[in-house]
Amino acid sequence: MTPLTPTQLRAYVAVVRLGSVKQAAAELQVSESAVSLHIAQLRKEFGDKLFARTAGGLAFTPGGLRLASRASELLGLQDRTIREVSAATRGRRLLRVAASSLFAEFAAPGLIDLFARRAADLDVELSVRGPGSFGPLLLARAVDIAIGPQPPVVDAAIACRPVMNYRLVLVVGPLHPLAGVTASPGQLREQTWLLGPSATTELGGVPALLRRLAVPDDRQQIFQSHAAALGEAKRGKGVAPALAFTVAPDVRQRHLVQVAGPHATMEAVWHSQVLANPDAMSAAGELSRFSSTPRAIQAMMRGAGVSVGHFRPSVHVTLWS
Repeated sequence: MTPLTPTQLRAYVAVVRLGSVKQAAAELQVSESAVSLHIAQLRKEFGDKLFARTAGGLAFTPGGLRLASRASELLGLQDRTIREVSAATRGRRLLRVAASSLFAEFAAPGLIDLFARRAADLDVELSVRGPGSFGPLLLARAVDIAIGPQPPVVDAAIACRPVMNYRLVLVVGPLHPLAGVTASPGQLREQTWLLGPSATTELGGVPALLRRLAVPDDRQQIFQSHAAALGEAKRGKGVAPALAFTVAPDVRQRHLVQVAGPHATMEAVWHSQVLANPDAMSAAGELSRFSSTPRAIQAMMRGAGVSVGHFRPSVHVTLWS
């Protein structure tokens, strides 16, 4: 059997993910004929058609689906090996952390700063990912640990543990009509909702709160960050969900007012996810255990609102759409 090449696998994974040879070629910045050639080589090598074009898109054979899974895993391992060898050459370890947007913006800075200071040889790479992608990213070895909402179903190969309980509250500017009011669900639905990126996902406290109150889509305004949404709330532009511990100083100083009533709050939990059988001394396992300790929780709460510029040089932030 002729060895598979990373180029062939990347072409195939791109076609699977995008559902089109044309789009895969555009993403990989090669010609469509080059992508088609790689697919033809894989079909010949496996003696399997892998997929066929239909009116509804691409239809995959059982072998084609299995190859898609394995190809993603192999490419993830290749990327990880390159990074780890490079880091080892410099005498350093690399920890790749995926986080939901709410956790990344407010809790991750304090946690990562404290954790990274415990190990002088550790580089930490933080990327903001959709919580629904945590499982596939871990299984493909594209990240080492993921922190955010707990998924409805956890793969048997992944260990999931609670990290921190948090409370969402609704806040408005001091001159807003709901300031100091016990709001009903109907009143809340009628407001303009000022939301951060977490509102665009299915998992987490913010989308759960929106679903519970049945807030119409046309009442929702999405901002690039939760801090930006809170800034608009201070100006009286609408109601914003926020982590209680992050807005406590503004509430005390009356820059924001917490909306009263049982419908204006929600309890939720962040969880960490790692592969179930990682190296006993792996940084991912260490962070998973450390993140639920009192010291770590205090650091997460103190670190709320720390900007990217305050990260240590060894911490890199990658934003993903």
